[in-house]
Amino acid sequence: MPKSPPAVAPSPSPSSADVSEIERALSRVAYLSSRVRPHDRLMAQAGVSLDRAAVALLRQIADSEPQRPSELANRLAVEASHVTRQVQRLEKSGYVTRVPDPEDGRAQRIQLTPVGQRAIDRIREASRQGMQAALAEWSPQDLQQLAALFHRMVDDFLGYADSDAGIPAERPA
Repeated sequence: MPKSPPAVAPSPSPSSADVSEIERALSRVAYLSSRVRPHDRLMAQAGVSLDRAAVALLRQIADSEPQRPSELANRLAVEASHVTRQVQRLEKSGYVTRVPDPEDGRAQRIQLTPVGQRAIDRIREASRQGMQAALAEWSPQDLQQLAALFHRMVDDFLGYADSDAGIPAERPA
């Protein structure tokens, strides 16, 4: 009689206390990242004058191929009208431009201009320098582990949010 494969113990669920501490830490990070003074300091260091919503939109545009405003709104979890207003402001300032959608001649996609790319590069560099200074005492191994765990957490959050009837979505590569 063939042997059945050994039983695999289910992975333990995170404890309520652990999940509560993670939620508490994330709330603190969200609060700190949304404060006005650090944003203003970051903009001054980058030599750019943009509000937080504009920076979030520029980051999203920079991280992808040109997208329709509705796709950007979906990725940022905001109303499409909010993105439309931001795009109009960013377009007037020369940070973004509209390009034809190759899949639909009636639609447009938003992409960074060279001015927008330079601005987001300066913002990211100033942000990286600030984070590097704040984490200067951390070991390279701790930094690598934190980055890996953050990416894993975001992927799992996205998978959970995108799941249909409890079926997890595939993780991005």
